Amino acid sequence: MIANFQFYIIAIALMTSFACVLPGIFLVLRGVALMSDAISHAVLLGIVIFFFIVKNLHSPLLLIGAALSGVAMVAVTELLISTKKLKKDAAIGLVFPLFFSVAVILIAQYAQSVHLDTDMVLLGQLVFAPLQRLMLFGVDCGPTALWLVSGVALLNVLFVIFYYQQLRLAIFDETQAIMMGYKPQRLYYALLLLTSITAVASFEVVGAIVVVALMITPAATGFLLSRSLVHMVGYSIFFALLSAYWGYVGAWLCDVSVAGSIATMSGVLFVIVLFTTTIKKTQYSQ
Repeated sequence: MIANFQFYIIAIALMTSFACVLPGIFLVLRGVALMSDAISHAVLLGIVIFFFIVKNLHSPLLLIGAALSGVAMVAVTELLISTKKLKKDAAIGLVFPLFFSVAVILIAQYAQSVHLDTDMVLLGQLVFAPLQRLMLFGVDCGPTALWLVSGVALLNVLFVIFYYQQLRLAIFDETQAIMMGYKPQRLYYALLLLTSITAVASFEVVGAIVVVALMITPAATGFLLSRSLVHMVGYSIFFALLSAYWGYVGAWLCDVSVAGSIATMSGVLFVIVLFTTTIKKTQYSQ
């Protein structure tokens, strides 16, 4: 029983890391890595508003509300950037705290008796995820969280496969992408919408902190070792899965937070790769 429980925790962690890193790769390459942090906090407002409407914490409409909130945050941010008076990082830093703080105020004032708290959003509850089961016609199909993050991972994979060429051109040569009839701006918004869906699907499992860590850190680590987009995708996925697995092992051995351990492991791997590549470059230069 304990072995099965640990297996499900690891499986959920691995699938969540796989789902998160895919949009993160293209956010890093586009130079808007901070947008993942902004979205992962801003979607809370959509969750809260739609919860007040449907009065059901497990309603799928919360996912829609979160996605809409993420898109609204992006739209407001892009509007500020288009004024040419603020840079990207400043605009993001202004907008997402507003969305997140309003959500926190609404929770504190009107949802104190509901299990919708900021601790859950920030830290998640991965160790309890296997307890919530998906029942179909009286048959136990496994943890609901595993099915949810697997579905989001599949959606992300299909998006990358179908739009790989457009994504590559939009990132590295936007002018050529436009000349070929592609719509880089629409693709960018689709990517951010996917990021919003991924973030909210991963909230209850690993929390916002780990969502950001898994979206950005493995992608940044893969970037250090890559010479092509294909290589970066492969390396990023590898480091994301490695962070999730050894993060859980470290948490189990040291009896610490699983979410914190996974985020820490992703940072440790980045530092190791950064240190290794720096030494190699120094040796080559000599």
